[in-house]
Amino acid sequence: MTGRFHIVKRRAWFFLLSSIITLAGLVVFTVHGFNLGPDFKSGSRIQLKSAMSTVQVQRVFAGTGIHVKPQEITYGGSSVHQLTIVRLPEVMDTQQVSQIKQHWKNTQIDTVNPLEAKVMSHKAILAVLFASVFIMVYVGIRFEFRFAVSGIVALLHDAFIVMSFFALFRIEINMLFVTAILTIVGYSINDTIVIFDRIRENLQLTKPETAEQLEQIADVSLRQTMRRSLNTVSTVLIAAFALFFFGGPTIHNFTMALIVGLISGTYSSIFIASPLWVAWRGHSLKGEPPV
Repeated sequence: MTGRFHIVKRRAWFFLLSSIITLAGLVVFTVHGFNLGPDFKSGSRIQLKSAMSTVQVQRVFAGTGIHVKPQEITYGGSSVHQLTIVRLPEVMDTQQVSQIKQHWKNTQIDTVNPLEAKVMSHKAILAVLFASVFIMVYVGIRFEFRFAVSGIVALLHDAFIVMSFFALFRIEINMLFVTAILTIVGYSINDTIVIFDRIRENLQLTKPETAEQLEQIADVSLRQTMRRSLNTVSTVLIAAFALFFFGGPTIHNFTMALIVGLISGTYSSIFIASPLWVAWRGHSLKGEPPV
């Protein structure tokens, strides 16, 4: 392996890089918080089944006593079935809903009050936590406890990177964002398991007696699976970018979360999960006498 880049041996640099990103993310959360959409705070979402100009929308809503800002209006759908979507921070009352529906037929209006928003936030957090716990149990049974913990750390690292990105650039977080996080969680752990599986196979062929031998086995395993990881993420990224540019503004945030999460997931599978397992397993191996 002379002349090759040793990923595991240089794990301290990757751990440092991820620690810096994590610290920066915590600072962003503390200072700015999240730009929560109506799904996680009280508000209203109005979907009109036609393309309306900003002036038209503002004029009609002004008649109900609601001032609509231009940035609260987005457009989506196809060239045939165009949509105008209005997201308001306030909850519309029954009279305002009736007035809007009288003006525009077939209008879909969803309102979320503060209590519903709080319940929704709790359910989103529970969904990610339950997914993480069940994945850890599965990996713990299928492989070993150290693999499970290392995989979960990498998985949470990916979710944190995506949340930091959205907090830093003030991108709105809605229920589609939670869907994207769960998708990233599934992709990241799948990629990590493929690498873990190769490490386990190589461990059956060569039993390491020292931490250095363990590092070499992990490095070989990473090289054997790296092409597969890069090819897979490249293919998925092509689809994600296509959705971002041609899927319409209604799914921009979802695809943006996918793109950031896929890149982070591939990075953590290669540079975080396996090196972390080696650091843990190698520490215990140092105390074992050579066979």
